Amino acid sequence: MTTTLLRLALPALAALLMTACASAPPPPPAVADTPPLAPQPVVEPAPAPVVQPAPAPAPVKVAEAEPAAIDTLRPQVRIDLNDETARTDLWSRVRQGFAMNELDNDLVRKWEQWYAARPDYVQRMTERGGRYLFHIVEELAKRNMPTELALLPFIESAYNPEAMSRAKASGMWQFVPGTGRDFALKQNVFRDDRRDVLASTRAALDYLQTLHTMFGDWQLALAAYNWGQGNVQRALTRSQKAGLPGDYTNLRMPDETRNYLPKLQAVKNIVLRPEAFALALPVLQNHPYFLSVPIQRDIDVDLAARLAGLSLDEFRQLNPQMNKPVILAAGTPQVLLPYDNANTFVRALSHHKGTLASWTAWVAPKTLKPAEAARHVGMSEPQLREVNRIPSGMLVKVGSTLLVPRDGKRTEDVSEHVADNAMLSLAPDRPAVQRVSFKAGKKGDSVAAVARRYKLNPAQVAQWNKTTPQASFKPGQPIVVMLAKAPAAAKSVRVAVRPASTTGRRLSKPAPAARTRAAQN
Repeated sequence: MTTTLLRLALPALAALLMTACASAPPPPPAVADTPPLAPQPVVEPAPAPVVQPAPAPAPVKVAEAEPAAIDTLRPQVRIDLNDETARTDLWSRVRQGFAMNELDNDLVRKWEQWYAARPDYVQRMTERGGRYLFHIVEELAKRNMPTELALLPFIESAYNPEAMSRAKASGMWQFVPGTGRDFALKQNVFRDDRRDVLASTRAALDYLQTLHTMFGDWQLALAAYNWGQGNVQRALTRSQKAGLPGDYTNLRMPDETRNYLPKLQAVKNIVLRPEAFALALPVLQNHPYFLSVPIQRDIDVDLAARLAGLSLDEFRQLNPQMNKPVILAAGTPQVLLPYDNANTFVRALSHHKGTLASWTAWVAPKTLKPAEAARHVGMSEPQLREVNRIPSGMLVKVGSTLLVPRDGKRTEDVSEHVADNAMLSLAPDRPAVQRVSFKAGKKGDSVAAVARRYKLNPAQVAQWNKTTPQASFKPGQPIVVMLAKAPAAAKSVRVAVRPASTTGRRLSKPAPAARTRAAQN
């Protein structure tokens, strides 16, 4: 055994010795004996030449770093797409947050089959929803709310932020105007926050939390979101009087609300097990699809899209709230852009030398005809009518806000007050009229005499009575004239502004409990 160890150790020992020899310093060279040097004559040193100092090198110009986008939603977060958390499947995160009671009935089976039979529709819907899903899941996590609620826009609008229902509900969360205002969603000439991705999500989660606090049950809260809390409360009271449990399945409700939760449960089941329905979900990673990029100046929508390297349609998918072709920084202080396009936008904006906004706001100082307003702002009347959607036969009332070209006289950005409160109010151009009937006197009346009496045109009087301006009425003959009503009787018209896209469907939604209107319950 000793011999074996020695045999194994010898090569290593030899290598060690060779290494030591190779690394040892060489011996100093031998110094030969030399005779002493003879004395040398002293030589005076020559004067040193005068050397001119070299010119200082020019300072090296360091290129300034290109500006980069910072997400105002998460300013402290830097996205690393190689990070394990970012590469996590977002659908897995959604599944892990499911917390609502399961619903299992024939209606759920019906809607499972409905979606399974439409794979193309499911694919489009889930791909579109993928733009917004991370943000909604993040907001739900902050509030400790179940992630089933992130699937609700699939049912409400197929995740279309520009959807508009017959009941005038708008956006991917489908707010009607009144409830939108109750939850601080501005709706004016320039924007409709019901379509704003960030604002509408905040409002929807506020509303759902309010309903959950009211009913203590997520299924009842969702029924109230669809049908109205007053209706749900009365249905619960009826069920309890009938000796039935006070839960969703025992409510007597309209068909849309009865199918509302089964639809959501069907989508939930598909997200849980897409392969069971022969469906595939798009790959979604656990990181933001978009960043929120601040803007400090008013800017045209098409210019913002161009600076971001996006088509106008792609830009509107994330910023659908604008009603006009200009973004007012005072009312919309940020835009949403995909990650790479956000950096492109910030850099391109820093180098842009031209005008940012070609449109601005003008407030009518008095009630005007559109032609007069057009002359005030330097537009043609047809252009003014078209861009502000003013119907024919209407006056622009005092205080109305119009979109007009930005020129040398109007260079300032629109103020916050106008950006938040701009409304267009119209009134009929001609006074309302009323039909007046009476009979000719005993001696009769001429058309001309009736016209003089009421300060009318004889031709009009003749036309109304199917005769000629030279004719006379027989005694007792019925006469008709059209007379203007008093100006106070004319009612103003407030114009509702909405985008061209009007798809989707939604029942109206009531206000919170403290501000419920009878019409919505």
